[in-house]
Parts: sequence; C-alpha cells; structure tokens
Amino acid sequence: MNNPLSELKKLNKLNPIKYVPLSVSRKRPRTGQAPGSLIYTGKVYTDQIKIQVIDYTDDFINEVVIKDVDELEQFNHPNSITWINIQGLHDIEIISSIGKLMGLHPLTLEDILDTNQRPKVEEFDEHLYISMKMINHIEKVNMIDIEQVSIIAHKHYVICFQEKPGDVFDDIRNRLRNGKGRARKRGSDYLAYMLMDVVIDFYYETLDQVWNKIERLDDLVVRKPQRIQLADIQVIRRDLIQLRRYMYPVRDVVHTISKNSSDHFFADQTLMFVRDSYDHAVQVVENLDTYREILNSVMDLYLSQLSNKMNEVMKVLTVMSSIFIPLTFIAGIYGMNFENMPELTWEWAYPKGFYTLLGTVALAMIIIMKSRKWL
Repeated sequence: MNNPLSELKKLNKLNPIKYVPLSVSRKRPRTGQAPGSLIYTGKVYTDQIKIQVIDYTDDFINEVVIKDVDELEQFNHPNSITWINIQGLHDIEIISSIGKLMGLHPLTLEDILDTNQRPKVEEFDEHLYISMKMINHIEKVNMIDIEQVSIIAHKHYVICFQEKPGDVFDDIRNRLRNGKGRARKRGSDYLAYMLMDVVIDFYYETLDQVWNKIERLDDLVVRKPQRIQLADIQVIRRDLIQLRRYMYPVRDVVHTISKNSSDHFFADQTLMFVRDSYDHAVQVVENLDTYREILNSVMDLYLSQLSNKMNEVMKVLTVMSSIFIPLTFIAGIYGMNFENMPELTWEWAYPKGFYTLLGTVALAMIIIMKSRKWL
C-alpha cells in the first residue's frame, strides 16, 4: 500500500494553473474609445515580435523568418498556401501594419490585441476570425500554460497571432515538412482545421493532469483525510472554473464553423473533419462537467469525514464526562467540612467506603453505557 505522505507530496507537486490574482487589476481598454482602437491588454513576453512563414504546395515547402513586415506581401497570392505565425503582440505598430497589408478588419485587430477575449468566431468578407485559448501542460516545470491564439483563415493563407513564443503546433509543422498525408494536399481551410484540432486535443492533456490530482485526493480523503487540507481541493476547484471559462465557448466556435461556413470558406471535405473536432470539443466539455461533479463529491466526502472525526472526539469526551460527573458530585460531598460525619471515626472509611462507592458508581455507568451501545 502506498504511503499517504508520499501521495500527498505527489499531489503538492502538481502546480495549479497560473492565474492573475484578483487584487491585481488587468489592463483594459479605456472607456470611450472608438471601435477598432488598438490597445494591447496582455503582458510583454518577448523583446521582439517574431514572424515565421511556412509557404507550401503539394510539391514544395519554404520556411522563412520575416524581419520586415513588407516582405509578407510576396506571400499574398493564390499560387500556394501560406501559414504566417506571429509570436508577440505588444508592438501595436507591427500588428497594425500586418493588418493593413493582409486586409484585416480593424475590429479583428482590436480583438486580437484584447487577450481577455472570449473564444469566438466571426465571419468577414475576406477572412474568418477564430479566437481560442491555447492550453498546454509544460512537463518540464509541471505547469499549465494558457494564452490566447487568434487564427485568421483566408482562402490563400492562415495567420496565427500568439502572445508569446512556444505553441502546440510542432506536429503540424512536421506534417507539412514531411509532405505525407493530407496536410499539403488540401487548401488553407484544412490548415485552419488542423490548428483548431490540435488546440482542442491538448485540452485532453490538461484535463488528464487535473484528473490525476482529483484521483489522488479521492484516494486520500477516504484513507487519510487528516493528510489533506481544504486548500488542496479549493485549488483544483479554481482550476476547473477557469478551464470551464476557456473550454466551453470553444464547443460553440467549432459548432458554428461546422454549420455556417461551408459556403464561404471551408470546403465540404474539410467540414467532415471539423465536425469530428466538434465531437472532441463536446467530449472535453462533458469530461470537464464530470470532473467538477466528482470534485464536489470529494469535497462533500472530505467535510463528512471531518464531521465524523469531530463526532468521535465529542463522543469520547461525552462518555468521560458522563462517568466523572457523578464521581465529582460524590467527591464534592465528602469534601464538605461537616462536624458530624460517621465515616470520620471509621478506620477504613476512605480506603474501603469512599473508593468502593466511587468504583461502584463508575462501573454502573459503564455497564449502562455498554447496554445502550454508547461505547
């Protein structure tokens, strides 16, 4: 059998999701701003914005790092599919220049820079805007990383806007480089689908980490509830609340795309895969609801175990009080300073009389409690 202390140490090593404390105000756009005003509301994670470009067809692939925004103009053509990945959003001038060069709507740029944006999808004349939360469990530091990713889906290119370096798209890059399967044989709509699908797939990994913590708590709360603190359960509860906030809207995003975008951007063949991603999103939401219910059960069981433990303590104290109350009463009587007490003249009054009386009363109390199954 595993040592509960070692189990608790494993539990404590699973760090919670990194939240912005409630006492620290988020940077929000000032009220009264005109629609389309560009204000970055996130943190600065990198000194310089990095622009990576993967341009490909069925026959070739070209990977470059762009240093000048004007170089993107050469990729805005129908002869190939271009994936533009932008890491860092703090330089508003660069983001604005990219938007003007690629024909993005000002409201789209405003949503890209608002990192508190709720996951959603919006359809414009020339492009489709998709906002999602990219959630990744970083195994090296045992931490869950959350950032906003904005996807611009165009007929000839796909643009990803990320808050910081690092993402979950390495598998897609490898598939494009290898040239195997459908990745390079389909259009930009299939590339946009792959990006969404990978983001959703990594939700499973995040939920697995949360489930491992819930499972350990569930095991400890039955065997050694005193080893757990209420804060351990509360941290996981907070994790699930945050994950629900980020994951629930993604289901609606994928559902909207699968139902309403066939005539504008996504081909019918790609929509079949989008519907499969919708099934994954539904399963993620169902797992999230299940974990919340299990955690609530763990919380109830933990509080019940504490209550039972307290009842056991109170039961022992009550039994001891019930036995010693009559004994204390008798001792109080014998402690009175009465002049006429027959026992004072007896040689063995206290050794035989007093202590025998106390023992008889105590034994009688114990027999009565045993008969009533109080002990």
